[in-house]
Amino acid sequence: MSVLRVLDPADAEVLSRLWTDHRAHLDPWSPSRPDRFYTVEGQLEVVEARLIAMAEGRGAYFVVVEEDGEVVGELNLNDVVRGAFENAHLGYWLAGDVQGRGLMTRAVEEAAAHAFEVLGLHRLQAGTLVHNHRSQAVLERCGFERFGIAPQYLRIQGRWQDHVLFQRLAPGS
Repeated sequence: MSVLRVLDPADAEVLSRLWTDHRAHLDPWSPSRPDRFYTVEGQLEVVEARLIAMAEGRGAYFVVVEEDGEVVGELNLNDVVRGAFENAHLGYWLAGDVQGRGLMTRAVEEAAAHAFEVLGLHRLQAGTLVHNHRSQAVLERCGFERFGIAPQYLRIQGRWQDHVLFQRLAPGS
């Protein structure tokens, strides 16, 4: 059974609840966000923007679901670039109370298959904060290789922070 489902506007309510309920867990790994982001209306705006990007071929956006269909996180293939690059940036998060059960490993594997088999991409790229060892372990279990450190790569909680960069190439590359 798949652990990914394409994002839907109806997910805005549960995403708002998850971001609010797990904010203390998610905030240290995330950019600073306005309070509106955590509301149903704010999440609906995010979902609608992502669905437009997906329709335009600029990304693929999913929710992570448990076997009973409960939404417990998100996985995004962002910034799809075609032409000479054929690349996307992988991003994901999972509610704190469901971590450690292999859900994200399965989700990343499914997303990689989608990226390579459906979207026809050559490469997936991901970055983690240097101290986010759990996320690094997920990527390594899924066949991603470290290829460098990017100094001051993203502004996380108001500070430019270094990231470990990972990539996975399409099979046969």
